[in-house]
Amino acid sequence: MMKKYLLATIPMMIGVLCLFIKGIIGDELLPDGTIVEKNFFLIPLSYLFFISGILTFLFMALFSTIKKPNIAKQ
Repeated sequence: MMKKYLLATIPMMIGVLCLFIKGIIGDELLPDGTIVEKNFFLIPLSYLFFISGILTFLFMALFSTIKKPNIAKQ
């Protein structure tokens, strides 16, 4: 039962990993006061993974409730 939700949790875990890597690597402040963000692309990428994981989870939950046979109508 829970094995099918693994497909939804993997993108969310990758999103957390992207934010973690962004926090670990950090930014660099140049002498003139500008900030150099080496891995800024990880922030929107993590949002993309979060949203895809949530949408996958919602679709899988919706389809599993639709396909579930209704035993009470017998």
